[in-house]
Amino acid sequence: MRFLVVDDSPTMRRIVINALKTFEYNDFLEAGDGDEALKQLEEHKVDFVITDWNMPKVTGLELTKAIRSNESLMHLPILMVTTRGLKSDIIEALKAKVNNYVVKPFTPQILKEKLDAILAALNR
Repeated sequence: MRFLVVDDSPTMRRIVINALKTFEYNDFLEAGDGDEALKQLEEHKVDFVITDWNMPKVTGLELTKAIRSNESLMHLPILMVTTRGLKSDIIEALKAKVNNYVVKPFTPQILKEKLDAILAALNR
């Protein structure tokens, strides 16, 4: 399974990727913003997107909407990992059709629980 990890912070991308490695996932692409992520999605097969919300150029919310409006990408599972923890933010992200939502800071265990929940829902 190939993950696209999107965050303007290289440190946060590394944290997410290191957590994924502990769960035995080893295929990753990275992007520093939503614009770069869209280019990666055009060029590579991706199975799962993990994105931050607050990024320059194209935000994670805009990225989610672009993915959901693209017929060849709309099926991709999206996990939003962000500092935005207000109920209204979570509702807005869910309306944009993210599959799940994690508020930073998070533990690797919380990330795994969210990933597992998304994958289980997709396999129903």
